[in-house]
Amino acid sequence: MTYCIVVSVEEGLVLTADSRTNAGIDNVSIHRKMHALPTNPDRTIILLSAGNLATTQSVIDRLDRDIKENAEINLNTVKFLSEAAEYLGEVSLNKQCRHANAGQNGFYPAATFILAGQIGTHAHGAYLIYPEGNYITTSTHTPYLQIGEIKYGKPVLDRFLKVDTGLHEAGRCCLISMDSTMRSNASVGPPVDLLIYQKDSFLLNEYYSFQEDDEYLIQLRRLWHEKLKAGFLSLPSINQNDKRSLPLHKR
Repeated sequence: MTYCIVVSVEEGLVLTADSRTNAGIDNVSIHRKMHALPTNPDRTIILLSAGNLATTQSVIDRLDRDIKENAEINLNTVKFLSEAAEYLGEVSLNKQCRHANAGQNGFYPAATFILAGQIGTHAHGAYLIYPEGNYITTSTHTPYLQIGEIKYGKPVLDRFLKVDTGLHEAGRCCLISMDSTMRSNASVGPPVDLLIYQKDSFLLNEYYSFQEDDEYLIQLRRLWHEKLKAGFLSLPSINQNDKRSLPLHKR
């Protein structure tokens, strides 16, 4: 399983991904799910991936090869992030269809991606590309995208993230979201990759990789737990004067 998040706020982008790949209870390994592609200086494009590892690697290899061979359509020729998302969707769908027709029973080649970055003078942004090749982007009310095991870490994102949230505050929020997911699902795990991108910089120079025993992650987890517990204990008790008997079911 996988968990990846991209947050798009006014100041730029925050990308977070775990690194655990699970192909069964006895087949757990580490593979990076954050991929920075070698594009021209006027653009920055990063991919996050979830789903079938073979499909993911095949898609990234094709994107990289198209750049090196100066294909008619590649990540250096597209003019908009939405165009890049459409191109990625076509490549992904093509690879999935090829593997799906291989005749292997019980084989699911589906993969999901988030493409994020900035091209030229256009605004930075992020797109979630589904296995079917279609895609969505963020909005003012929902300035983030998730792929993989999304349910455990979603509430904290909904409560705290706004489009005017600062980059480093958004980064902490993503790490808490990731920690909540790792606590509830053992198939999501470290190293945890975090990238903070300042808009218009075209630089990927604020990247962190947190191991399981990282002191900052441990401190963040401990303080979050303590503050949550203290907040919970401070909540008002249920007014027992309002209790009544549960009505019996009538046939």
